[in-house]
This record gives sequence, structure tokens and C-alpha cells, in this order.
Amino acid sequence: MPTAQTPSIFDPVSSPALAIRELSFVVLGLSAVIFVVVAGVAAYTLVRFRNRPGDGRREPPQVYGSTQIELAWTVVPFLIVMVLFLVTARYIYGIEGRAMPSDALEVTVVGNQWWWEIRYPRLGIVTANELHVPVSDPARPAPTFITLQSVDVIHSFWVPQLAGKMDLIPNKTNRMWIDPRVPGTYVGQCAEYCGTQHAWMLLEVIVHPRDEFDRWVAAQQTPAVADPAARAGRELFLSLSCINCHTVRGTPANGVFGPDLTHLMSRRTIAAGAARNTPEALRAWVDAPGAIKPGVLMPAMKLAKSELDSLTTYLLTLR
Repeated sequence: MPTAQTPSIFDPVSSPALAIRELSFVVLGLSAVIFVVVAGVAAYTLVRFRNRPGDGRREPPQVYGSTQIELAWTVVPFLIVMVLFLVTARYIYGIEGRAMPSDALEVTVVGNQWWWEIRYPRLGIVTANELHVPVSDPARPAPTFITLQSVDVIHSFWVPQLAGKMDLIPNKTNRMWIDPRVPGTYVGQCAEYCGTQHAWMLLEVIVHPRDEFDRWVAAQQTPAVADPAARAGRELFLSLSCINCHTVRGTPANGVFGPDLTHLMSRRTIAAGAARNTPEALRAWVDAPGAIKPGVLMPAMKLAKSELDSLTTYLLTLR
């Protein structure tokens, strides 16, 4: 899997992010002009009206009231604000006004404290913390339209190289879209403070070539395959309260409060980016979630060593 890119709004690979970069250049350019003018006037004033030998303490001539100056500091800022307003409105309309094509990929992202549930309604796939999408070739556009929801507090979906921030608000549905043009892995983050583990509510968007995305879809649509060597761990998993929170398709586990674990080991990270998804990290996470992510809602199961080994062995088969 490609190495994750360093997040930057100045390295966009999707149309919404490109529009945001263009707008930022307009704002930065206008701000630079204002800075140069103001700094130039200030420098001229300091030099032109500095205290010279022989001036004594005499005050310079005072000006009380100037129609020209008052018009300047009223009209010029008004024109600047209007330019920024109109340019921003144009870009917002260009992003928000795009209609969803009938063949677009539909995804629902649900914010939880502190992880992301990701659903593909048309494909029957549910995963967590990783959004997989096809690359959008200009010759064959493949935009992804994302529905954003929250089950608890306000979160904010932000992948700088793909699009701007969009809030996930309880009892409200927001929408956005992306059309990434370069395959790769792009790092995102919850951008709205949502509790103690806000900083560890990370997100990865993996952009695949079309054939690779189709293979990922096919793999995710298969149910969990029971490994005879992990039968004891599977039975232990189904006997614990794990099944009240997690789903493993093909088993009686159908919980909805925690991530779907059907293909757990196909993911790069666990705990929404708090740890790499390795056997050692997974075992430590099951044993003491709070040690990796303090405040996490997942309880420690207090398992014996043999039970912990058995359960971890089963989870490692969920590919």
C-alpha cells in the first residue's frame, strides 16, 4: 500500500482542494498587496516626519477632518471585502453546486467518539477509519459523494489534499464530494474538538486505480471465513460482550456501537490511527484499550493470558 502523503492544502489532488488552493492564493495575494501598501506608508511616514536636529519639540501641523482620507479608509476596505466575498461565493457555488452523477460512488461517513464508521450503501460494505475510493481519471471521471453524519458530538471531516473541512453535526446531514486524480494514501483528521481523544481521530483515504478498487470491493463483500485453527478464539469472541458492539459478517455478532470487524486485518491501523495494525498492537489493544487511547469507550475485558492469545489469534484471521 502506498505511503501516506503529508497533509497540505498546497498539494491538492482533487477538484475541491484545487479550488480552495486557488482561493487561498487570491486571499494571500490581496493580503500581500495590503501589507506592502500599509508598510510602505508607515515607512514613508517614519522617514519623512522623523525628528530632525533643530526641530525642537514643535508639533507638526495638525489636520482635523479630511474628506479624502475618510473616503479612502471607508471605500477601499469596502471594495476589498466585496472582492473577497464575490470570489469566495463563486468558489463555494462551484464546489457545492455540483450535481451527483448517477454512476458516482456513494459513501456515508459517521463520526463517533473517536473513530470513523464508513459505509458503502450500494456495495453493502461497512468498514472503519479508512475510506477507499477509485482514482478519477479526467478521461473517465469517478467522483465520490460523501454523506456526513454524527452519532454523538460535532466532528469535522478534513482531508486537506482532497477537500475542505465539513462538519458532522448530530441530527443533521451534510454532504461533500471528492474526485482524487492521483492514486495514493491521503491523511485526514477530525478538525473539530470532540473530546479527550480528538487528536487521535485520524482518517486515511486510499485512492486506488480502478481495477485495484474493484478487487478491494470484492474482498470486502465476502463474509468472514472461519479458520479451524482459530475456532477456540471465535467461540470465545462470540461468548463475550464483544458481539454487543461489533459486527463480524457470517457470525451472530451484529453490534453497531463499535467498528465492523469483518475484515479487521485489511486495515493499516487500529483505534483510528492510534496504533499500527500489527499482531502485537492488536493484542495490546484488546488487553487494555485505555493504555493506547485514554478515555476510549471500549472496555478492557480482563481476559486471562490464554484467552487473550486465543482471541487475538481469531481476530488475526479476519482479513
